[in-house]
Amino acid sequence: MNPYDRYLLPWLIEKACGVGAIQKKRSQLVPKAHGRVLEVGIGTGHNLVFYDRDRVTELIAVDPAEQMHGRAQKRAAEAGIDVRVLGLPAERIPLDDASVDTVVMTFTLCSIPDPAAALAEMRRVLRPEGALLFLEHGAAPTEGVRRWQQRLNPIQNRVAGGCHLDRDIPRLLEQQFKVADLEEGYLPGVKVASYLYSGTAV
Repeated sequence: MNPYDRYLLPWLIEKACGVGAIQKKRSQLVPKAHGRVLEVGIGTGHNLVFYDRDRVTELIAVDPAEQMHGRAQKRAAEAGIDVRVLGLPAERIPLDDASVDTVVMTFTLCSIPDPAAALAEMRRVLRPEGALLFLEHGAAPTEGVRRWQQRLNPIQNRVAGGCHLDRDIPRLLEQQFKVADLEEGYLPGVKVASYLYSGTAV
């Protein structure tokens, strides 16, 4: 692993994904998780403080970026919540079929190499009555912004760990799930990276 990916990229993701407006969105979504929970793409652990420990019986996370696991484990200790972090990609989740009550995915689908395969794995491990909680940035509805997203994608891929600015989040989700509720809109900030989709899929 090169020094950029090992040291600078985790710092950039830590800062970009931890701003106040994003944390507020996390605080509205993550407490809905219950039972046996799988978090896909834990990163540096920004969600950990928002889990309701009285509702979560077990928390498992997958993320291939092992250079971020230490910070996530530190956040888990600070939040008083146990988490088992596995250094594996979302396309290969080492859990049994229908064994998870809630899947949590925040700012993850943008950088998964094969999002369709990853979502199929999430559906496989989720119980029939379970739910996927998601908070993702993606393709903007404004044509001019979307064109800039497409232009900037090659640079974004290189500097942000494979992140795509213009993935069609609802379309990807609907390949495997039914989106039960959806909120979308721009957050304050640079528009090419601030159009968010959040909600629940079943």
